[in-house]
Amino acid sequence: MALKQSLENNKLVLLPFFSLFTSFSTLICCALPALLVSLGMGATLVGLVSNFPALIWISENKTFVFGISFFMFSLSALMQYRARNLPCPLDPELAKACTVGRVWSRRITVFSICIWIVGALFAFLPKLLKF
Repeated sequence: MALKQSLENNKLVLLPFFSLFTSFSTLICCALPALLVSLGMGATLVGLVSNFPALIWISENKTFVFGISFFMFSLSALMQYRARNLPCPLDPELAKACTVGRVWSRRITVFSICIWIVGALFAFLPKLLKF
């Protein structure tokens, strides 16, 4: 029983973290280059790409990156939804930590989804509008 509870707790902690990581990669692949170029910092973008060549792969495979990140967000939201009514420990300190952890987990997920939406707009909207 303790092992099962430990695995459930790890899922509740790791899924929002990976969701934030995937939203960050979508932001790096699409929104950041568009922002740098629109602000006239093309040379900065070239320096960034020359130092981190993996950015090119992420940009070329953005549909895959966005698909994986959407899947991760869906899992994260589902896990948080399922855990919303789970009981917190009876100890007042642990109960407060549990409540604060849930609030921050929800905030991180919402923030990640907002970043994902911005990245998706920069990645796919120009293609849809034929710019």
